[in-house]
Amino acid sequence: MGQQGKPRRVQAYDGELGAAVARAQEGDEAAFTAAYRLVHPGLLGYLRGLVGDDAEDVASDAWLEIARDLGRFRGDGAGFRGWTATIARHRALDHLRRQRVRPRPTQLEADVLDLPGPHSTHDQALESLSTERALDLVRGLPRDQAEAVLLRVVVGLEGPAAARVLGKRPGAVRTAAYRGLKRLARELGTTGRRAGVTDEAPRTLGEST
Repeated sequence: MGQQGKPRRVQAYDGELGAAVARAQEGDEAAFTAAYRLVHPGLLGYLRGLVGDDAEDVASDAWLEIARDLGRFRGDGAGFRGWTATIARHRALDHLRRQRVRPRPTQLEADVLDLPGPHSTHDQALESLSTERALDLVRGLPRDQAEAVLLRVVVGLEGPAAARVLGKRPGAVRTAAYRGLKRLARELGTTGRRAGVTDEAPRTLGEST
């Protein structure tokens, strides 16, 4: 894991992504393709967790909007991930509304929990599964937990960035992500030790609020 619990692969790609986005905003089509290749797998995984088999269609709509509004984006590679996730989420919710399937309302609590320590809970919980199997399990979580896990683990957003996408407080999103990951770990039969659950301050799921 990188600093503040950010997955190393995302941390490594964000510099490259930011440079590609900057070039794409200047009209470099190859750079836009490079940015797409870096972002799309995580974005598609996020959408599969929200809309299932319709993810490809929703992703296509999202990328049309991303391409159209690219000139309005301001920020770095990490910011671009958050921006694209926000657009994708809006398109997913529009899709669900058209199907008359509304997200379940949830009450996010801000109570104090024992949060995970410096070990990679999500890596421990998900690495042993295929992508489809992992997403099947995530889709079985309450919606607030599922979205928090997808944004943190699949898209690779840090806690505050995921909170901005969801319009929630970082602490509430971090709590939802932890609960979701803990439930996934239980379903996988992992122990608290393997899942990295300790009484230490939060390091894996995001920054402190």
